[in-house]
Amino acid sequence: MNRGIRRVGTGILVLFLAIVGQLTYLQVFRSNDLKNNPNNVRAFIRDINRPRGPIITADGAIVADSKPTKGELKQQREYPLGSLFSHVVGYQSIVYGTTGVERTYNNSLVGSDVQLSLKNLGQLLNGQSRVGTVVLTLSKAAQQAAHDGLAGKRGSVVALNVKTGGVVAMYSEPSFDPNPLANHNSNNVQKVQQALLAAPDNPELPRAWRERYPAGSTFKVVTTSLALDDGIATPDRVFPTLRELPLPQTNNTLQNFGGEICGGTLEQSFTVSCNTTFGALGLELGEQLASGVERFGLNVAPPPADISPSVIRSLGPTRGTFKDNQPVFAQAAIGQNAIEVTPLEMAMIAASVGNGGKMMVPHVVSEVRDAQNRTVRRIPPQVWRQAMTPATATTVTRFMVNVVDHGTGTAAQIPGVVVAGKTGTAQVQGKAPHAWFVAFAPAANPQYAVAVLVENGGNLGSDATGGRVAAPIAAQVLRVLLAQQPQ
Repeated sequence: MNRGIRRVGTGILVLFLAIVGQLTYLQVFRSNDLKNNPNNVRAFIRDINRPRGPIITADGAIVADSKPTKGELKQQREYPLGSLFSHVVGYQSIVYGTTGVERTYNNSLVGSDVQLSLKNLGQLLNGQSRVGTVVLTLSKAAQQAAHDGLAGKRGSVVALNVKTGGVVAMYSEPSFDPNPLANHNSNNVQKVQQALLAAPDNPELPRAWRERYPAGSTFKVVTTSLALDDGIATPDRVFPTLRELPLPQTNNTLQNFGGEICGGTLEQSFTVSCNTTFGALGLELGEQLASGVERFGLNVAPPPADISPSVIRSLGPTRGTFKDNQPVFAQAAIGQNAIEVTPLEMAMIAASVGNGGKMMVPHVVSEVRDAQNRTVRRIPPQVWRQAMTPATATTVTRFMVNVVDHGTGTAAQIPGVVVAGKTGTAQVQGKAPHAWFVAFAPAANPQYAVAVLVENGGNLGSDATGGRVAAPIAAQVLRVLLAQQPQ
């Protein structure tokens, strides 16, 4: 009997000590994290009732701000540019919480960021406002150019600073106005959200980084880089001139776009986007294609970007599958079948070519400022992956310049600027193809990279190509960005 009582007592003591330990851990080590967690209802009510700093673009436009109200909730969040930045900036809602930059930089906006507190200790002691201003890497002018280029067509435009990974434009169409979701009438907010969720084109979906698509021939940038880096091919290697390539393990063939006959050197094949050449390269690469795409960020954890909701993973052929699925690798080499990528991923791939093979971590915020407009925190550039060697990047750049100068991407030409680019027309089962274009400029000293996706060809439908539909949009965005550069 005594032994049983001792066991029970020991068990109770262990449980009591575990509870004490957990409470101590939560109150001492996790208290700040829990207090400032956006999912903490008490923290959210606290934050929505106090001043909140503005969010501004790199070129000074206010995209989010707070106004005092006379209602029960003392602060009303407003979004002056409406749908133009809604996917990136997000919103603050009394029903659905915070999303986007409003969420990822919540502590800075409400002034509870440690660096803000230390910088403004005097204000804190005097009870003065110490909210932070969050400065985006995005430019209003470039974002507007992306919006105008899509002109209501479903798709996405992503533009990056090649050297830093800063996102200078990221627009998805359709978009939505966040202002009704920030309203203080919960019934109205719920009605608006229900209408958005019921919309067939899903306007709240940030297609730029949360939707995957076949990349089409823009993916030949990756296939070419792997073939050069892994010693499978040289720029001058000659490939057979074919109309179609027989696919092993099947009775099917891989055909060139429009039934064309093409081949020649790797450089010539890239310029005219010859499917048979790249299908053959996919078969030669085999397992090296599956392992190689990981260098570009496919099939691995996505980059740690300061975006909410987070970036989804892009996909490619997986290791150990070549032996039994060889046709998949031929098709993947031209951006079809197993290739599923986000527009952000393709912009990062283009930027890595322009950056000597270095793929940077994308970020949408450049810095945080205090109430006196002093910088208290900068978001530093981070290298995410080494996608290719610098020598290969130089060669692929030359290939991409050829595409714009006299290949399939001439619609991306900009007077006085050498543009490097690659077109893509991605086949979609039972629907019109997607139109793609990726590029960077100036080719000799790359500053900006861009990826454009127009779903199902936009207004041209089955007649669409990346060169006709997406390349002009890329040129338009690049022109705006380059015009903002100091002379």
